[in-house]
Amino acid sequence: MNIVCLDMEGVLVPEIWIAFSEASGIPELRRTTRDEPDYNKLMNFRLGILKEHKLGLKEIQATIAKIDPLPGAKEFLDELRSITQVLILSDTFEQFAMPLMKKLGYPTIFCNSLEVAPDGEITGFRMRCEKSKLTTVKALQSIGYETIASGDSFNDLGMIQASKAGFLFKSTEKIKADYPDIPAFEEFGDLLDAIKKAL
Repeated sequence: MNIVCLDMEGVLVPEIWIAFSEASGIPELRRTTRDEPDYNKLMNFRLGILKEHKLGLKEIQATIAKIDPLPGAKEFLDELRSITQVLILSDTFEQFAMPLMKKLGYPTIFCNSLEVAPDGEITGFRMRCEKSKLTTVKALQSIGYETIASGDSFNDLGMIQASKAGFLFKSTEKIKADYPDIPAFEEFGDLLDAIKKAL
């Protein structure tokens, strides 16, 4: 049994924090897991900036409502789901992901959750588990699945390297140069072909 594990932001949809950085005019919020490998450090940095600017969940969700999947992402996902099981593994939060999942036809997503005060201030975050993408891939393997994984950032490398086949997709030049052994693709058609060959 195969299951394909995909990252969400940067792979299927634009980066939420980059979109919010542009909408809010706060350039510091452009930092993502492509820039900062330590996710806890990155999120605490973001929460500090939100608090400083008195921005909360409502403002971020207003930006997310305007985000559409990357061109071709839904068609790619639909075709992939017609031939194998697909699971989206993301370090985003359910409060961010749900409107985007609707636009992608409600694929299954495993992600994290935000702690939100009654006034909408984001006060913290709860990770589903330690190293959630790698941990999930290993758990799937322990119950008889062979995994194929694809993502674009530092936090995807664990699941990519632990899988029987793994691919970088729309990644950075630095990550591609640092991991030349991982096949890297820019187009959904090429990624789909590579996954089909690995199945």
